[in-house]
Amino acid sequence: MSQNSEVAIIGAGLAGCEAALVLARAGIPVKIYEARPIWRSPAHKTDLPAELVCSNSFKSIKLPSAHALLKEELRLLQSPLLGIAQQTSIPAGSALAVDREVFSSTVNNRLSDDKLISVVHEEVCSPPLKKPFCIIAAGPLASPNLVQWLTSSFLTSSLHFYDAIAPIVSADSIDYNIAFFASRWEEGSGDYLNCPFDEQEYKLFYEELKKADQVNARSFENQKFFEACLPVEVAAQRGYKALAFGPLRPVGIINPHTGKRPFAVCQLRKENINSDSFNLVGFQTRLTFPEQKRVFRLIPGLKNAQFLRFGSIHRNTYMQSPQLLTSDLSFKDLPNLFLAGQICGNEGYTESIATGHYAALSIASRIKGKKISPPSPETAIGALIKHITVSDNDKFTPTNIHSGLFPPLENNGKRKIGKAEKKELICSRAIESLKRWKTDL
Repeated sequence: MSQNSEVAIIGAGLAGCEAALVLARAGIPVKIYEARPIWRSPAHKTDLPAELVCSNSFKSIKLPSAHALLKEELRLLQSPLLGIAQQTSIPAGSALAVDREVFSSTVNNRLSDDKLISVVHEEVCSPPLKKPFCIIAAGPLASPNLVQWLTSSFLTSSLHFYDAIAPIVSADSIDYNIAFFASRWEEGSGDYLNCPFDEQEYKLFYEELKKADQVNARSFENQKFFEACLPVEVAAQRGYKALAFGPLRPVGIINPHTGKRPFAVCQLRKENINSDSFNLVGFQTRLTFPEQKRVFRLIPGLKNAQFLRFGSIHRNTYMQSPQLLTSDLSFKDLPNLFLAGQICGNEGYTESIATGHYAALSIASRIKGKKISPPSPETAIGALIKHITVSDNDKFTPTNIHSGLFPPLENNGKRKIGKAEKKELICSRAIESLKRWKTDL
C-alpha cells in the first residue's frame, strides 16, 4: 500500500498503540501523532508510548470473571499489547500486573521495529481529515486544544470525571516484622504484601484520614469521581467500615504473626520486576503530599515508609459517545474518523486496548471493501462497544467491563442457575460467540 493509504492515529496510549500494531499486521501503513514531550498532561511522567498512568495492574486473569473474559477474547484475537503485558508481567496473584517501564519500553521497541509504523511527536489540535482514515485515541487526558475541537465540532458537551493515582513506597522502608506476604484464601504464591490493622489501629487511621486536608477541585469544575477509582478519603466519608468492606477488606487473609484474620488489611503490589517498590492497592488519593506522608504512615508496617511517588488526582475527559458514534466506532457525521480508548467512555487499560483493536479491525475491513459488524453483546468486547454506541444518552457514564453489561442467560424456565455457574456460562457463551465472529473477519 502507498503512503496515500496511511492511517493517522492521534495518541500513543494503549488504544493508539494497539490500533497501530493491528493495522500494521494487516499490511496497512500508520502514522502516530504523539503530543509528548511537546505537550504533556499533569499525570504523565515519561515520553514513552503506552505509559500506564494510574496503576501497573490490568486486573484479573482468572476465569470466570468479566475482566478475565475480556483478556481471553483479546488473546483469541492475538492482541499485540496483551501479549506484551504477559511478556513483561510480574507476580500479582490472579491479576495481570506489569513492570511499567519495561512494558512501555517493549511497546516502543515494537513500534520502532515495524517498518509500516512511524511516530511523529507533535500536538494535534484537530485531526488530519485529509487522511483516508484517522483514529482519535488521545485518551481521557487529551490536550485542551483537541478536546475543544471535539466539543465544538460535534455540538456535544464532554463529560468530566476525576481519577486518582495511588502512592508508591520503597520496598526497603517497609517493616517486614509487621507486613507479610500472602494471597487471599491462600491462592497463588503470596504475591501481595499485607499490612494488617487491629481495630484500634484502624480507628486511628480512619479518623485521621477523614480529618486530612484535601486538594479541592476548582470552583468551575463539576466534581465527579469514577466509582472504580474512588479516592480513599472520599470512600472513608461513606462510613466507619466503608474501607474495611472496600479497599481494606481482610477476607481470605490470615496474619501469620497472630493466626487470626486482621480487622482490616492494606495490600501492596509489586511495582516492578526488581521488587524494589510497591504501590498501595486501592489508595488512589487527592490528599496533599504532607498529609499523605502523615496519614499513610499510620498504616501498620509503613511507619517509616519512603514515598517514591505520592498519589495525585487529575481530571479525565470523556465524550458523549452514544450521540456521536456508529457501531464500528466511526463518527456519524465524519465516517472516516474513529474514536477509541478511554475518551470514548470505556474506563480501564484492557478496555482501551479492546476499543483500539476493534477500531483497527473496522478500518482494515473498510479498506478491504467490507463493513464490520461488532461482536455480539454476549461477548465482553461486544458489550463494551454496545455501551459506548447505543447507551441511553441521558444516563451514559464511563465504565469498566462488568457483568451488568451482558445480556441475561436463556434458561427457558429451567432450574435456577447459581451465581458461580452463571459466571461460567456467561464466559463460555462469550468465548464461543467471539470465536464465531472471528471467523467472519
